[in-house]
Amino acid sequence: MGRLTNKVALVTGGARGLGEAHARRFIAEGARVLITDVLDEEGGKLAKSLGAAASYLHHDVASEAEWGKAIRTAVAAFGNINILVNNAGIVLRGPIETFSESDYRKVIDVNQIGVFLGMKAVLPSMRAGGGGSIINISSIAGLSGRPDIVAYSASKFAVRGMTKVAAAEFGAFKIRVNSVHPGPVMTPMFAGMTDAVKQSLTSELSIKRMAEPDEVSSLLVFLASDESAFCTASEFVIDGGMTGR
Repeated sequence: MGRLTNKVALVTGGARGLGEAHARRFIAEGARVLITDVLDEEGGKLAKSLGAAASYLHHDVASEAEWGKAIRTAVAAFGNINILVNNAGIVLRGPIETFSESDYRKVIDVNQIGVFLGMKAVLPSMRAGGGGSIINISSIAGLSGRPDIVAYSASKFAVRGMTKVAAAEFGAFKIRVNSVHPGPVMTPMFAGMTDAVKQSLTSELSIKRMAEPDEVSSLLVFLASDESAFCTASEFVIDGGMTGR
């Protein structure tokens, strides 16, 4: 406990799933957290349940103007931001042959443009505060290709690359930038899968189960804390051994 005491975090896509787990763990470790999302009812209820250390804001990560508002809101409520978790993401599935341009752009806008805008927007606050940690949530789909997720995979490969560029540019300001690559996690994103699909995914894992959200949050606490002070431009894979088989 207390590994993030006196730190201020902004977590996008924080209303449920992995984002919710990250927000809960950060607060348990002493941080104050601005949770942002487009799921206002869920996000508002979550922030209220977490008490004075949490606040919620409606936030479209594909909008530069809304990023500016999110940064100003966090700074006004809690002070300069020390931790940014670019967690917001969507997945739309389909083979390349039939996948529409509009759906491709929807995924890129949230998963790729949103991360770019977030890193750009948070830089002045982190620089003013003397440094920080940016954690970009990619995926194992940003390490290898799988059928039917061309836009999602493209966006997650882009997050991996942007992370390395930002780490090189921001290092002089004591800002670390890393990407996290989860495998299958028990979140709403996987809720619609059939048992057959879940079993197929599990068969690819060395640890024969899907991850719990809090297991990923444990890694994020490390990356957000001063314990990871020499970690930047790195890819942290948490996939139960899927990419190792």
